Amino acid sequence: MMTGAKRKRSTVWRKIQAVRFEDIKAWCMRRLPILTWAPVYNWKENLVPDTVSGMMLAIQQVTQGLAFAILSSVHPVFGLYGSFFPVIIYAIFGMGRHVATGTFALTSLISANAVERLVPSVRTNFTANNNSGILSEFEMQRIGVAAAVSFLGGIIQVAMFMLQLGSATFLLTEPVISAMTTGAASHVVTSQVKYLLGMKMPYISGPLAFFHIYAYVFENIRSVQLEALLLSLLSIVVLVLVKELNEKFHRNIKVVLPIDLLLIIATSIACYCADMEYVYGIEVVGNIPKGLPSPKAPPMSVLPEVVTEAFGVALVGYVASLALAQGSAKKFKYTVDDNQEFLAHGLSNVIPSFFFCIPSAAAMGRTALLYSTGAKTQVACLISCVLILVVIYTIGPLLYWLPMCVLASIIVVGLKGMLMQFRDLKKYWNVDKIDWSIWVSTYVFTICFAANVGLLYGVVCTIAIVIFRFPRAKTLNLKNMKEVEYKYKAEDNCESQKQVKIVSVNSPLVFLNARKFHADLLKIIQKDGMSSQCEQNTLLCSFSNGSCHGELVQPCHSERHVLILDCSGLNFFDYTGVSVLLQIYVDCKNRYIDVLLAHCKGSLIKAMQYGGNLDSENPVFFESISSAIDAIQIHRNYSKFSEQSEV
Repeated sequence: MMTGAKRKRSTVWRKIQAVRFEDIKAWCMRRLPILTWAPVYNWKENLVPDTVSGMMLAIQQVTQGLAFAILSSVHPVFGLYGSFFPVIIYAIFGMGRHVATGTFALTSLISANAVERLVPSVRTNFTANNNSGILSEFEMQRIGVAAAVSFLGGIIQVAMFMLQLGSATFLLTEPVISAMTTGAASHVVTSQVKYLLGMKMPYISGPLAFFHIYAYVFENIRSVQLEALLLSLLSIVVLVLVKELNEKFHRNIKVVLPIDLLLIIATSIACYCADMEYVYGIEVVGNIPKGLPSPKAPPMSVLPEVVTEAFGVALVGYVASLALAQGSAKKFKYTVDDNQEFLAHGLSNVIPSFFFCIPSAAAMGRTALLYSTGAKTQVACLISCVLILVVIYTIGPLLYWLPMCVLASIIVVGLKGMLMQFRDLKKYWNVDKIDWSIWVSTYVFTICFAANVGLLYGVVCTIAIVIFRFPRAKTLNLKNMKEVEYKYKAEDNCESQKQVKIVSVNSPLVFLNARKFHADLLKIIQKDGMSSQCEQNTLLCSFSNGSCHGELVQPCHSERHVLILDCSGLNFFDYTGVSVLLQIYVDCKNRYIDVLLAHCKGSLIKAMQYGGNLDSENPVFFESISSAIDAIQIHRNYSKFSEQSEV
């Protein structure tokens, strides 16, 4: 026994000694992305836009922090903490340069279920009656539950990181994410109805709670507070109108109008001057304590009772955040590691939970703000933290008179981007009606139950449909793409065969095999030598991360290659498959490779024409391979004739 134990210890010690400094440095660079971009930060070019974006982001973080804290059924000051601590953690561990994490409507709504279940409301307005500057025991119990949800949800995300489950995100298709977030946004809007109408309403949760809330509203319609309703309508109209104008003229003005902040200031002053809290009975935010709290561990005794909400926070928050990170990475040409995002968001929930923070995630509105204001890096988010710290220590108490109906209006208008995803239904109907059905059914499940239930249903439904459709196809997996020989005229046979590649697609093209399709196609291009003379500018970008490896050089205009895809074996496709084909077309075009498609079904042609801008001077779709090659020959003969004419 001793011999075996000693041998085991010696083996471990040899492995420890074998670790080099370069290995430790590489690991730190991989797990701490801030070490990659911070040392090379361009202060001259990026500091000004990051500062402007940080200032605008701080305004939105403060308003959303207050609003989403109320949505999470905790004191508003905890929303300010949730807009400060998670942002710093994500800036260190996250890879999304335009991802602004913080309080999030969907995760707040999920955590509210645990808060209301374990610490039921004892009064409707728990903030306005406390003027001492010290939070009551009731409020501390509530934030304890919310922090426990954040802690356990973050632990689940870190565990998923350790299990390398980031690669499983391909199961989360775009229709499922779109439907789930739209349904969850509908839940959030419904939860704010009582504040918009000024009604006193008990907390309603559980299956079909969405419909029970509206049933309660119609049954008690006479209890609507007219003053709160008018103030809500006025706030919504002003917010929508100004935000639309900001979006329309954002290219002509450098700084957008911070209407959220102006509305908060104006309504707070009006509420104070008119004494609306006592004269009209309008509910206000109430006292907000100064300063940051001392760290304290969440109550571990409630962890077994919040497992369901923790899983919902972990999955829904990660899915929504990853979609924004991948979108920004694709837009600005950089890479995002799906697994690293698990770690970043997990730590952004675990560590802030010791500072009384509600669950956090990235939000679409904040990411869109960083886009529009020209943010370059996470420095914009760090600058917003400095300004939020100023609010916590100095300005917070001045928000006492902010009406709750105004906060509810800010929440509702802020969810406009998610609610506008209803427009995606037309896109899915035109591309693939199965995806349309998945969207509708996932949305219905989310509305009837909860966001995490809808997400689970969407994933299971997608897998079941693919399993049902695949056996009906010719093959279950993508076959090895075989080269189809075509004999040219003797005089240009050698040159043409080097520049034309014909590939047959022998399987369906859906989200399950889209990445493999692109990888196999890239291997064929490299193996065939299409990039032998213009290697740096004809290789395709890697579809897995949406960015190019290596620097591009000037393209060789004289060596234009052609890739013909024989789609006769492409039996069916989905939205992801069409997106891959369009991405291949765009990438090849940018690198001077012409892509032609032969034997395409009418539905595929219609989907590609609808899904992307195929702005080519020459035809792209052909009835057969021979007609495609004939078109190539005609085009090349015409080019040679034009060159000779110019000479």
